[in-house]
Amino acid sequence: MTSVTIAERPTITAKDFQGPVDPDWCPGCGDFGVLNSLKKALAALGKAPHEVITISGIGCSSNLPGFINAYGMHTLHGRALPVATGVQLANHDLTVVVTGGDGDGYGIGVGHLVHAMRRNVNLLYIVMNNEIYGLTTGQTSPTSLIGMQTKSNPFGNMDMPLNPLAMAISGGATWVGRGFSGEAKQLNQLLQDGMEHNGFALLDVFSPCVTYNKDQTYAFFKERVKKLEDNGHDPSDWRQALEKAFTWSDEEIPIGLFFENHDRPALHETEPVLQKGGPLVHQSLGVSAKQGQKLVDKLM
Repeated sequence: MTSVTIAERPTITAKDFQGPVDPDWCPGCGDFGVLNSLKKALAALGKAPHEVITISGIGCSSNLPGFINAYGMHTLHGRALPVATGVQLANHDLTVVVTGGDGDGYGIGVGHLVHAMRRNVNLLYIVMNNEIYGLTTGQTSPTSLIGMQTKSNPFGNMDMPLNPLAMAISGGATWVGRGFSGEAKQLNQLLQDGMEHNGFALLDVFSPCVTYNKDQTYAFFKERVKKLEDNGHDPSDWRQALEKAFTWSDEEIPIGLFFENHDRPALHETEPVLQKGGPLVHQSLGVSAKQGQKLVDKLM
């Protein structure tokens, strides 16, 4: 009887996620740090490119799926999360990573964000938050600070900025973190933890726009960010997490893991159809080849 040796799975490195197209972001953009950390995090988790999908909306950071070797979808402005929800329910064997910016995610897409959080869809949503609209050359965004002067508010922003972390903690997200592209080691770990979490994970990342935001720069954040893990923060404490989400001063802007809850099941774990037959991509359609062809002909 001939013995058969099963080849071992090859070691995955960050280079395996090198995309076919080089990023076209401005030199110094914080999004480079997010992309590099994401590649390293995926490699550290042993993920292969065919096991990962990145989905985005519109904006500078939303170009990321084109710069990484994995399945990818570049969708409509603010609509990345509903598309990602469909992908995750169709094949929850995939690691689903959604990427975007503060305009795409906290502006036009904020309604989808709220519902994806409360449903606890199993995905990681990385929001590269530069507190400005970068792609459209420098208008006020939902996270721009009061008084910030932009093209759309030359005399200073009058609107209170949205607090995405507080919204996520109170809105049903079961993992909420904040990183900074200037703190690569911590960001790498946050990305790994967020992807491993079973449920909706929001990672807000300070990703400075070096071209259009001259206020919230690398130097601005370097002087102020404080790592939660260095100060004894308990991410299982909902009230403490919410309090930290509202902490923002010249002395302290917290970064790290704010909140995590492992008790709530993810959406795909509560859907009866998925419980019976596993991911939809592995289930029978329940129609004959003839019926299927009739549907295709009708739709085409």
